[in-house]
Amino acid sequence: MTVRHLKIFLEVYRNGSITRASERLHMTQPAVTRAIQELEHYYGVRLFDRINRRLLVTEAGKQLYAQALHLVDLFEHMETSLRNWDALGVLRIGSSIALGTHVLPDLILRFRADHPALRTQVTIQNGGALQRQLLDNRLDLALIEGNIEDPDLTAQPFLRDRMVLLVPPGHPLLRQARVSIRDLPAYDLLLREEGSAGRAYLDHVFAVHGLTVQPAWESASTQALVQAVGKGLGISLLPHMLVQPDIERGTVCTRDLCDEPLVRRSHIVHHRNKFLTRAAEDFLALCRRRAQEQEGT
Repeated sequence: MTVRHLKIFLEVYRNGSITRASERLHMTQPAVTRAIQELEHYYGVRLFDRINRRLLVTEAGKQLYAQALHLVDLFEHMETSLRNWDALGVLRIGSSIALGTHVLPDLILRFRADHPALRTQVTIQNGGALQRQLLDNRLDLALIEGNIEDPDLTAQPFLRDRMVLLVPPGHPLLRQARVSIRDLPAYDLLLREEGSAGRAYLDHVFAVHGLTVQPAWESASTQALVQAVGKGLGISLLPHMLVQPDIERGTVCTRDLCDEPLVRRSHIVHHRNKFLTRAAEDFLALCRRRAQEQEGT
């Protein structure tokens, strides 16, 4: 069993097809089939079932994928480190929307000042998508709001932010003496989409208070929600760092909740088996310094 076998297996797994894998690897189909058969014989298990001309991965195949992904990654990092990868390679960084909008650009500028030849490849998506990409080794690091539950991911505390209630100008909640989380389901709620860190956090908050909500709007765009609130279509709960300019302009208004503050801790996340290059470690250190700066303010 060689690294070559594992690379072929990963390509077959990702494509679900011997034909497509052979095309991507520039190999003949018999050569790819033989490599998979050699792996299956070596481990004494079946990695794929061939049913009605379809290739279906087995449970043994799924287990091998999780391990092979990081073995191949470790091997490739070993090779690239000999070619000065830290100076000339790529660091793949993910970020959720709030952090990607207000925090990551400054971090990237500071990082590039110390690593001018290293290319940074950035992905801005919701927290659920970022975690899946970390698990599939499509990202090296990610900045994600909220808690990280997957045991295969390592999370280091990063910055704090709070969710704020947004209402349109003249809304009845602005005249109410006290506003509680329990008051909110009486109005149309405009929330981030399922899978986002912000939505997961709010679902947890509502559940803790024994509330079940059905949003009137769900959107991946924070600005779409802000504009809808400003037009009087409902109310929302969104990260303060994203909506502060809209509040200052008077597009929307905000009210403090008499419940506990809705403060979230974001995290710097990577796979627990991920080999971190010196550049990745430098970026982690930069994030930790940024967090210390916030704690000191």
